Amino acid sequence: MTASSCARTVLQAGLLALLLTASAAGAYTLEEFRFEDPAQTEAFRELIEQLRCLVCQNESLAASQAELAQDLREEIYRMFKEGKSREEIIEFLVARYGDFVLYDPPLKPSTYILWFGPFVFVGIGAFFLVRTLLRKQQSPDGELSDEERQRLERLLARSESGSSEADSPSRLRAGHS
Repeated sequence: MTASSCARTVLQAGLLALLLTASAAGAYTLEEFRFEDPAQTEAFRELIEQLRCLVCQNESLAASQAELAQDLREEIYRMFKEGKSREEIIEFLVARYGDFVLYDPPLKPSTYILWFGPFVFVGIGAFFLVRTLLRKQQSPDGELSDEERQRLERLLARSESGSSEADSPSRLRAGHS
């Protein structure tokens, strides 16, 4: 393979990568959604900003690059073009995907966990923290009972007498010979 054919192959690969990147980036822009009325364009953009991507879950439909998000943007665009109201579109999406599609779900029994779950977890954590701290205050600070103190002294005396015999000069000399 010559240097020029190698350079040509690298250039072709680079151009292919550039085209694929440009087409992927272009596929997910909001510029393809055009309305005659600027107010309708603004309403469309506001709505897709307030709806959650079901794949990414932490991005709005407007920001998401997922294919499902693109499909939902197209569906919402089609519904806007058909003259459906914002409320009708939201009702359709909630009926199809549940309240999770909304960044600000309504307060009702099925969404209580979304609204109150974090507070419950913080409360449980605070309970265990307080309980641990109170137990620590009530326990004695390493005080030994008389029986434990006597046992410890006996163990220490045994270990000292054992180490003094092991380290005696006569034993050390005997080990070196």
